[in-house]
Amino acid sequence: MSLNKFEKIFQDKQKKGKKAIMPFLPAGYPDKEKFWEYIREMDQLGADIIEIGVPFSDPVADGPVVEKASNIALKNGVNLKWIIDNLTEYRVFLDCEIVLMGYCNPFFKYGYEKLAKDMKNAGVSGIIIADLPLEESIKIKPIFDAHDISLIYLVGLNTSKERLEKYAKFASGFVYFVSVLGTTGARDKLPEELKEKLKLARDIFDLPISIGFGIKSPSQVKEIEEYIDGIVFGSSVIEHINKGKDIKDFFKAWI
Repeated sequence: MSLNKFEKIFQDKQKKGKKAIMPFLPAGYPDKEKFWEYIREMDQLGADIIEIGVPFSDPVADGPVVEKASNIALKNGVNLKWIIDNLTEYRVFLDCEIVLMGYCNPFFKYGYEKLAKDMKNAGVSGIIIADLPLEESIKIKPIFDAHDISLIYLVGLNTSKERLEKYAKFASGFVYFVSVLGTTGARDKLPEELKEKLKLARDIFDLPISIGFGIKSPSQVKEIEEYIDGIVFGSSVIEHINKGKDIKDFFKAWI
């Protein structure tokens, strides 16, 4: 299963005393051609897992930076079919693992059976559905399992111990821990209670744990390094791109 692909990445990074680097970028942003240039560059710079955002008109979990980028991508004519069709072409040039991240509506409209099959053929290893409740996910998880696609769960500060234990029964690939309450977006400081909640998650899950939402610099994760295996950054990457800066400069701090 795809779980083995993710496990290998996190184990290899752990042996080197490093964390998996996991950038997020909405598909087709800032434009269709430049997007793939950034994806290939991030892969060459050492990204271990790249999360490709599926643009959606009502991104309830996204902050203003990601939401604006997604709206631009939609105006550029990007949809799920475009993403998968292009991944089929570009995947051979990438060494990293690919995860699609989005909302129920585009995935449901595409059809979960067709989606899982097409994702497999396009070389996608995992999917994150931000607004999919655990109870609903259990119904569709076997579809993705059958095609070696890991359905990756989001948990966070407001996820109770009992709820974490329920997620642990079905989780695959890795766990995405949302570091803040609220929407995406870079913060200067992460919540004080984050460390204790990560300790709890570490005790409950047997899978690698990656942290995302609000991450913009390595200094933010110093105090929680021992409890995490990977770091996701999205808004900070987009802001870097928006300023016209070289993506290589952003990665220097993380690699």
